[in-house]
Amino acid sequence: MEHYKSWLGIKRRLEESLCHSLKDRITYFLTRYHKVHDAYGRASIRFEGKELVCFSWIEMYRQEYEISKINKENSTISYKEAENTLKSVWDKNCTYDDMDFLDAVQKFFHLPIQDALLSDNYIIKVLAILDRRIGKRTLRQIAVSMEYLKYPDWVQQFYLLRLDFEQINI
Repeated sequence: MEHYKSWLGIKRRLEESLCHSLKDRITYFLTRYHKVHDAYGRASIRFEGKELVCFSWIEMYRQEYEISKINKENSTISYKEAENTLKSVWDKNCTYDDMDFLDAVQKFFHLPIQDALLSDNYIIKVLAILDRRIGKRTLRQIAVSMEYLKYPDWVQQFYLLRLDFEQINI
């Protein structure tokens, strides 16, 4: 992951890129627990103060536990193979930690917006659908295709939120 200078700078950049209809309604949050071993943290995306999705260091432990469980069952499976096996479950359940969130944000900053919408990373998709560079024409295409209905519920809520606030009929 690319080193970042400050969370405030990242947060400002994310919130400046929000679409007009969700500006001052969506906020991004990150905290680090410096007194905890390795300064673990927690990130979230909030709508009007209500947390819609959370990326916590606890999920990192859940990921590690699930990988070790697979390795105990079959010691020939590599760490990467186990991770790939579990990815779809993690995507569905939003089993991501704060570093997964920060990594996705850094990647998002370097992607064209259309590539971000097509990303395999659901966090990047969420950041893209909230971005002001996604116009009404693209939103209408998204609504008509209904592709987002194949995404996990935690991702769908952001698509529905954006479509609703832009008054795009679903």
